[in-house]
Amino acid sequence: MINIIVVEDDVRLNNLICLVLERHNYYVDGVNNPLEALKKMENNSYNLIISDIMMPEMNGFEFAKTIRLTNKDIPILFISAKGEYEDKKISYDIGVDDYMVKPIDINELVLRVGSLLKRSKVNIDHKITFRNTTLDSDSLTVTTNNKQIILPLKEFKILFQLLLYPNKIFTRGQIMNECWGMYSESIERTIDVHITHLREKFANNKDFSIVTVRGLGYKAVINNENNK
Repeated sequence: MINIIVVEDDVRLNNLICLVLERHNYYVDGVNNPLEALKKMENNSYNLIISDIMMPEMNGFEFAKTIRLTNKDIPILFISAKGEYEDKKISYDIGVDDYMVKPIDINELVLRVGSLLKRSKVNIDHKITFRNTTLDSDSLTVTTNNKQIILPLKEFKILFQLLLYPNKIFTRGQIMNECWGMYSESIERTIDVHITHLREKFANNKDFSIVTVRGLGYKAVINNENNK
């Protein structure tokens, strides 16, 4: 399933957004400020962030900047009463993907959420399929030619992240932030151990390989027909 976090200090609006999105089969966590959101993101992986701008302790601009330091890809949708051009320009310059001015049309919000998720390559079933291989995050399984392998959660998260963006190089720190949380106390070398396990389990899989990029990190490569 798709996991979404809603960061909004208006409790009624927060509850409404969560309720509507849950009715559309999304998993949703609602929090009242960015600091609480960052804490949630330590132990949970999300596919989309919906955030207000004007909030106590940390505003949406600062929150988005913090997210973009470690995660360039997760879609961020701002909802705000601030409708001036300058506010929108600042948001898009930070790396926010979409912007809605309050009062929002809740049905339009659902459409925009779906569009952002499609653009970020996440389908509604939370699966990746290429050639003869399918990754299913609901069951933590990788299926190739009718042979199914169930992976431990961390191994699955690493493999899913790499294959969601094939040929993109991920540093150990980026993988750690994506799969463990931004403030995990685990050491980055833990990634190497999990990568070794994944390579052992999929040594005979002809559809993809995990490549070490010396001095940088890892990337997944989808093998072409000539590599069979």
